[in-house]
Amino acid sequence: MWCVLAHFVLAQNKTLCSFRNLSCCVLNISTMSSIKSLRGLVGLVTGGGSGLGKATAQRLVKQGARVVVLDLPNSSGDDTAKELGDDCKFAAGDVTSESEVSAAIATARNSFGRLDLAVNCAGVGIAVKTYNFNKNRAHPLAEFQRVLTVNTVGSFNVIRQSAGEIGKNDPGPDGERGVIINTASVAAFDGQIGQAAYSASKGAIVGMTLPIARDLASQGIRVCTIAPGLFDTPLLAALPEKVRTFLARMIPFPSRLGHPDEFAHMVQFIVENPMINAEVIRLDGAIRMQP
Repeated sequence: MWCVLAHFVLAQNKTLCSFRNLSCCVLNISTMSSIKSLRGLVGLVTGGGSGLGKATAQRLVKQGARVVVLDLPNSSGDDTAKELGDDCKFAAGDVTSESEVSAAIATARNSFGRLDLAVNCAGVGIAVKTYNFNKNRAHPLAEFQRVLTVNTVGSFNVIRQSAGEIGKNDPGPDGERGVIINTASVAAFDGQIGQAAYSASKGAIVGMTLPIARDLASQGIRVCTIAPGLFDTPLLAALPEKVRTFLARMIPFPSRLGHPDEFAHMVQFIVENPMINAEVIRLDGAIRMQP
């Protein structure tokens, strides 16, 4: 890299400096922006009542951020907020509802004064084949629509409204105003039998990451997506231990289910590194799902 840079500089202006003084004449590393901290940030976490969302809310608060957990009224979202104390508020709502997402953002604004971060963790999944030839029955269209509505439309509903609130912030040193992080899945790339709806919904989240990042770049809002593999969430915790062990052995390394806090740690990493934008990051221990 230094060699290429040297040739470029010399080609543009041979009088700039000699090779001997290239490093001090061309680059000033001290002008790099400092790594961002979570301390003082205000985040909205959907699906924060359990699993990946709860772990994200816990880590954010532990690192000095304040959080609004948006989850369904019958979820454990209120328990999460009570557990985390004054730095966490619960907003009961559905991510597919315009008014309920707007109310959750208003909770962040009224309780903590601003919104810097939105993390989409809410989602649903089903396992239904496109056509069941044994029962002579097609995939129920309503179920396909429900998964797309919650996972894709719900995520976009949170993105579009959060962007408007984050855009009100004063820009930081790099011009950054905030970050939006979505949750896809390895199923977006390695969809299995029966995952047509789920894979479609997560593939759509992957597909809209870049255009939304480009849409919001002028306002200093970064957009990234995490595509987790097999994680030890309440859904998998309900499975028999024999099944859990089998699933863990499918993962090359480390050969275990992911810990929800490892997902939350990736959220922290994305927020703290100002150069990561429009990226989809697989967090899966190198697994490639079989059919």
